[in-house]
Amino acid sequence: MSIVDKIFDPNKRFLKRAERIVEEINKFEEKMKSLVDSDFPAKTAELKDRLEKGETLDDLLPEAFALAREASKRALGMRPFDVQLMGALALHEGMVAEMKTGEGKTLVAVMAVYLNSLEGKGVHVVTVNDYLAKRDANWMGPAYALLGLKVGFLQSEMNQDERRAAYNCDITYGTNTEMGFDYLRDNLAYLPEQRVQRGHNYAIVDEVDSILIDEARTPLIISGPAENSSRLYKQFASLAKKLKREEDFKIDEKQKTISLTEEGIKKTESMLGVDNLYDPANVEYNFHMLNALRALHLYKKDVDYIVRGNEVVIVDEFTGRILEGRRYNEGLHQAIEAKENVQVKEESITYATITLQNYFLMYNKIAGMTGTAYTEREEFDQIYRMKVVMIPTNKPMIRKDMNDLIYRTEVEKYNAIVEEVARRHEKGQPVLIGTTSIEKNEKLSALLKRKGIPHEILNAKNHEKEAEIIAKAGEKNAVTVATNMAGRGVDIKLGEGVVQLGGLFVLGTERHESRRIDNQLRGRSGRQGDPGESRFYLSTEDNLLRIFGGDRMKSLMNTLKIAEGEPIEHSMLSTLIEQAQKKVEGIHFSIRKHLLELDSVLDRQRNAVYSHRNWLLDGTDVETHLMEIFEDVVDRRIENYLPGKDIDAWKWDTLSNELKMIFPFFSLDGKSKEDQEEFKSQIMKEIKENYDMKVSEIGEDRFPQILKYVMLKVIDERWRLHLQEVDLLKESVNLRAYGQKDPVIEFKRESYERFEEMVDGMYDDISTIVFRIVMVDEQKEKERAKKSFSVLQTQHSDFTLANGKEQEKVDQAKKKRMRVKR
Repeated sequence: MSIVDKIFDPNKRFLKRAERIVEEINKFEEKMKSLVDSDFPAKTAELKDRLEKGETLDDLLPEAFALAREASKRALGMRPFDVQLMGALALHEGMVAEMKTGEGKTLVAVMAVYLNSLEGKGVHVVTVNDYLAKRDANWMGPAYALLGLKVGFLQSEMNQDERRAAYNCDITYGTNTEMGFDYLRDNLAYLPEQRVQRGHNYAIVDEVDSILIDEARTPLIISGPAENSSRLYKQFASLAKKLKREEDFKIDEKQKTISLTEEGIKKTESMLGVDNLYDPANVEYNFHMLNALRALHLYKKDVDYIVRGNEVVIVDEFTGRILEGRRYNEGLHQAIEAKENVQVKEESITYATITLQNYFLMYNKIAGMTGTAYTEREEFDQIYRMKVVMIPTNKPMIRKDMNDLIYRTEVEKYNAIVEEVARRHEKGQPVLIGTTSIEKNEKLSALLKRKGIPHEILNAKNHEKEAEIIAKAGEKNAVTVATNMAGRGVDIKLGEGVVQLGGLFVLGTERHESRRIDNQLRGRSGRQGDPGESRFYLSTEDNLLRIFGGDRMKSLMNTLKIAEGEPIEHSMLSTLIEQAQKKVEGIHFSIRKHLLELDSVLDRQRNAVYSHRNWLLDGTDVETHLMEIFEDVVDRRIENYLPGKDIDAWKWDTLSNELKMIFPFFSLDGKSKEDQEEFKSQIMKEIKENYDMKVSEIGEDRFPQILKYVMLKVIDERWRLHLQEVDLLKESVNLRAYGQKDPVIEFKRESYERFEEMVDGMYDDISTIVFRIVMVDEQKEKERAKKSFSVLQTQHSDFTLANGKEQEKVDQAKKKRMRVKR
């Protein structure tokens, strides 16, 4: 925190202002209590009317919040506390509200959601999984119903009609991935009615740090299958095992990258029987070898993924949950499948993609809530323009967070953990043990069994029992060994007599790379003024300590002659560990920032394409736009082959051949060869005449729809190919950093050049097809398109590529060409 912030603490300023607004809200409480249930919808209609007549949401806030609070009290049996009103105010103002576990974040959202729903543009409440989307919508639904509002929720298995109905409600609950994929699918639609979303006005993101930070490195991708053989993946999985670490390749564990040494390059060339691994013809081999090495050495079974049946399933490093249906891309997932000797699935072609960062930046206003956001306040401010405010707890926090205990070896650490758990269990105090992977989760479980300590184990392999296990985790004598699954979105309530025993004891077996994940685990204890304790048990062999100075710490312990099994404990050591975590967080922030810089370039192009596409779907004046396309095609040829005023330099034959390929009726006969403008006027007249003939041939009623469909098909195909080019470009520009060139500037320059080429190709394709259209079965074409998209997959996987009002988008799309700002 800067010296200015210390003197003028922004958090204190917000809370002081919020207290005054809460006083205003409380003045309306008696008035709201006097209402009968039937008055609530009428009151909502009155507030909407006042908004239309010129009052602002801020003007209506005290009364609207008071009304929503009374509705919550009557319909849900819960009256929001004053601190919850403060949290709701932060959400309305587009901030991130940090609220501790058990403080009722779900209820906090109701007041901000209600106020913003009065605009009639839809409010999206974003959750981390389908279960919570359905639960929260049904749980809070009676309060909204009393207020006269409709609530919908999204589920992954819903069809288009069900999704559209959910989005047409006043309030829609759903996951970030479902909403992001719906946006992408809407921009692959061939009929206006196939789209499901109705805009992006206001969103409240629950567990906002998980969604907007942890998941922000990986974009949403809609893809289809590509022809590819699994043979190469299996071959390189075998070859990778023959290379030796340090001798043939080097690993950077911090960046999760691998590079071949000169010796490794020679060995690979020898095994493959090629002269030069970096010959353009052998680029694929280099790609496969590095992926096979990453799969073998950087991605661990039962840590990063599990093998279930005949498939590799990713485990979320932040939550410990299975990521159903998600795959690493760029061939990494196939490399892991080959390593584990399961079926290697084919690669895919990208049809549409967007990062979560750019998806949420489309909203007019976004807000978020979580138990842990303050450590990432700089990123929330820089990327999303969201300030983080810490909302006080309703009751004082009395949990005791103790200094870390650091042991020399992992074995000593685990022995100490088992002894501590046995001691706590014997006195009846419930214990929640947090582990960083399934592998360590199961290892600790085995040690507890050997000691005869009854316990429950929770990880991605038995996630279906999560609710049942968590419900009992605060009971007397309970011992629960869990991955990061138990660190977020769960509320552990204490059983009878546990308060007297000291509450829930949270024991962390390792520090995570992110301080937020550690804080989430701690936050399971000490809810709503309950007692509790937390402590982390570490060893110098833990990943975080090993990478950031574990050897020095081990040497210090030897120097101090620390006996075997004895830990060292000091607040200074905990501070050093926190500094290591800050370094890792900084690396991850840089990756996400780089991702955004690169994807923002692509985002402008995507907005231009999607705006153009939506204009075509909704517009009626397609013919005028088509004439502009024809003119652009002709202008470019005249510029290329009839340059300047030197008539002798004009290339009539080349010009004629190119125009003939696009416009089959074209002939130089009778055209002016001395005046460019006259020539252009003559050919445009000829194009218009032939176009009118084509319309008459097909039918004036049918032709516009067929034309629209053809144009959308061309746009989609050209955009798909452009995304492939961008993917390859992204790889190549990153290498240019070694040549002292800025990858972002290089990417920006070249991607715009390729985008211009894409638009030229798109216009040429459309012009070529229009005059070759024959009588087609429109319905059959639509069915064929529908079938081709039935094989599309949704992915949210590793991908390192790092708004204007609707009318402005339409106006932009109606211009002669799709232009994006450099």
